[in-house]
Amino acid sequence: MYEYGKNLGLSFQVVVDILDFTQSAEQLGKPTGSDLAKGNLTAPVIFSLEKEPKLRDIIESEFYETGSLDEAIELVKQCGGIERAQELAKEKADIAIKSHQCLPQSDFWLGLEDMVMFKLERID
Repeated sequence: MYEYGKNLGLSFQVVVDILDFTQSAEQLGKPTGSDLAKGNLTAPVIFSLEKEPKLRDIIESEFYETGSLDEAIELVKQCGGIERAQELAKEKADIAIKSHQCLPQSDFWLGLEDMVMFKLERID
């Protein structure tokens, strides 16, 4: 069950990281891109940094210029960072589901699987 919890947690965190770029401030309860603005390099950002050197410059400037945070958010969206993070979240969710296949099927077992799928529905 350790593998289930570890991979569910990783999948959940990546989903939260994705939502920071794809949801409105009203949906999130905080400004879009707030993790990035705080300097937190989440999965979508890390994947985007591999493709877009300008993003690194913007982050290193600590969003000094007006509109630079919005520009950084757009770069993450355009570079495929969100899509790669979605793949990672799904990969970790699949591992979580497979890790509890050895248990007898029951309401508890189905609940574990439903919890994984519920998290993934937020990014599809």
